[in-house]
Amino acid sequence: MAANMYRVGDYVYFENSSSNPYLIRRIEELNKTATGNVEAKVVCFYRRRDISNTLIMLADKHAKEIEEESETTIEPDLTDKQKHQLKHRELFLSRQYESLPATHIRGKCSVALLNETESVLSYLDKEDTFFYSLVYDPSVKTLLADKGEIRVGPRYQADIPEMLSEGESDEREQSKLEVKVWDPNSPLTDRQIDQFLVVARAVGTFARALDCSSSVRQPSLHMSAAAASRDITLFHAMDTLYRHSYDLSSAISVLVPLGGPVLCRDEMEEWSASEATLFEEALEKYGKDFNDIRQDFLPWKSLTSIIEYYYMWKTTDRYVQQKRLKAAEAESKLKQVYIPTYSKPNPNQISTSNGKPGAVNGAVGTTFQPQNPLLGRACESCYATQSHQWYSWGPPNMQCRLCATCWLYWKKYGGLKMPTQSEEEKLSPSPPTEDPRVRSHMSRQAMQGMPVRNTGSPKSAVKTRQAFFLHTTYFTKFARQVCKNTLRLRQAARRPFVPINYAAIRAEYADRHAELSGSPLKSKSTRKPLACIIGYLEIHPSKKPSVIRSTPTLQTPTTKRMLTTPNHTTLSILGKRNYSHHNGLGELTCCVSD
Repeated sequence: MAANMYRVGDYVYFENSSSNPYLIRRIEELNKTATGNVEAKVVCFYRRRDISNTLIMLADKHAKEIEEESETTIEPDLTDKQKHQLKHRELFLSRQYESLPATHIRGKCSVALLNETESVLSYLDKEDTFFYSLVYDPSVKTLLADKGEIRVGPRYQADIPEMLSEGESDEREQSKLEVKVWDPNSPLTDRQIDQFLVVARAVGTFARALDCSSSVRQPSLHMSAAAASRDITLFHAMDTLYRHSYDLSSAISVLVPLGGPVLCRDEMEEWSASEATLFEEALEKYGKDFNDIRQDFLPWKSLTSIIEYYYMWKTTDRYVQQKRLKAAEAESKLKQVYIPTYSKPNPNQISTSNGKPGAVNGAVGTTFQPQNPLLGRACESCYATQSHQWYSWGPPNMQCRLCATCWLYWKKYGGLKMPTQSEEEKLSPSPPTEDPRVRSHMSRQAMQGMPVRNTGSPKSAVKTRQAFFLHTTYFTKFARQVCKNTLRLRQAARRPFVPINYAAIRAEYADRHAELSGSPLKSKSTRKPLACIIGYLEIHPSKKPSVIRSTPTLQTPTTKRMLTTPNHTTLSILGKRNYSHHNGLGELTCCVSD
């Protein structure tokens, strides 16, 4: 019963997808909607797989810097498997809020700020335990150190000197170590000091009556007297007594110089009503994150001024009223909610009815037939071949699966128990792969969270890329020849990612096609009839060329008869007659043969 009861402040798992890992959130509010459902307002935590590789490198660099500054080893002699699993326990806090249905809660977990004094193995030894040290802003994609970090180390701890022995003098200069502002052994009595403080308050009230800005802020005498009784006036009065060696006449003369009475005001009086309203809005949004309050709401105020105003503001009646309103709102909201254990089957669950494996990765209508019917495909994480339940994992074309234990680990921690081949290369130095394309393909798979296909053995293999054939049409080839001015192939090949302006090519092709259609020389002519060709041959008979004959001898090889053909028109490259010869556009030539 207690395990299924979730309260405000609990760290819980949320399931938004049947195949993706759980979301880790912290419950801030539990609200009941108009339909009767319960929604949880939660703070978002992000895993390493949810942020970019650049930010991951920045986080690793920050961890190394902390390790160097603290002079302690954060990862003491961890194995590759432990380093791999430790990355699954690291989270990144965010200031982002979202509302999720309470029925999507799948269990509780524990998230804590990274304690540099503890060993990281303590997080691996405990189930459902995570840690964080950085704050992730999903809107601007940045990482910042958490303001609430525990400041442990030589940068924050004081160096305590050795204790002085009896009779040894302290050689340190006391004026640099501390400043004396009050002497309890003064010649004045307590009654005389109280009387001087009353005079200082009266001077402060009179000074506010003379000041125009103070008269607007404190229009009544009671408000002016209350403002003059604040600590800033008393501190000024006591400091004046000390500086004048507790001489009352000299101190009183300083309270009222020639220019008029001294007016001492603190941050509560310096701030205007609009600035106070902005501060309350910022405090409602960011809490006590004074850096963000100053950056987004009050950039003209100093950080010291904002912090001093906050602690003075907590002593006012307005703070008490707001606290009562929040308490009343909290009473009206839900304190806890009961969510029963989720028992519905997961869609990624592989059916094993009738001893036959069902659809893998949601591929409806197709069944996974293992190459070895005795063992089947092994688990992608622990390489086990037997499990009471199997779950499809990864892209459908990979046809990978996980056993029940590794599937629960994947849902909770967002990774596999055992490091893949690409991660082993990152953790332990090894010789480079022979083919750089295979190495880049494997690293890209690991970065995108894609599984490396396993055939049943611990040695994983990379899935080959699917080949494709790019076929160019005849119209494309013709456009390359006609539109050479617009389509510059050499320049386009040097910039493959710049798109080609096909609209300009189409326009140029239309213009060139119109020119070709209107030209009489290049227009398609009709074939002349056979009677015209015979008449032309009768008028222009062909002449028989002269043939040089020689008597063949033993020394002289037989020479072939060379026929000279009148070069009326230019032949084609292959020595054949072109299209104009057959259409009668030029003078006909005859080939004479014996």
